[in-house]
Amino acid sequence: MICPPLSRSNLVDYWIERHRNPVSFWLHILGIPLTIIGVLLIPVWTFLLSVPIFLFALAMFVGGYAVQFLGHALERTDPGEIIYFKRKLGLRYVEIAPPRAPRGGVA
Repeated sequence: MICPPLSRSNLVDYWIERHRNPVSFWLHILGIPLTIIGVLLIPVWTFLLSVPIFLFALAMFVGGYAVQFLGHALERTDPGEIIYFKRKLGLRYVEIAPPRAPRGGVA
């Protein structure tokens, strides 16, 4: 029996809403796996105590985060990690970018 596809999670819909800019979206599609690979290489480094593996894992982790932060800078929104701390400190934050006016004048 073939099962029908599951409906999308509210979390996925929220993530897509927060990343409406196509460049930001694709920077996240690139950056998230890089960050995860960097984290997954930590046990390998711990077992082998290899400096090159550590540097590679660190570069993947930091590079992945940098690419994602670049996406948020382009979209002019705060990353989720920053939103968490701003919320705890009672500071203002931008979670979802306001819609931009269409080019060429008034709609």
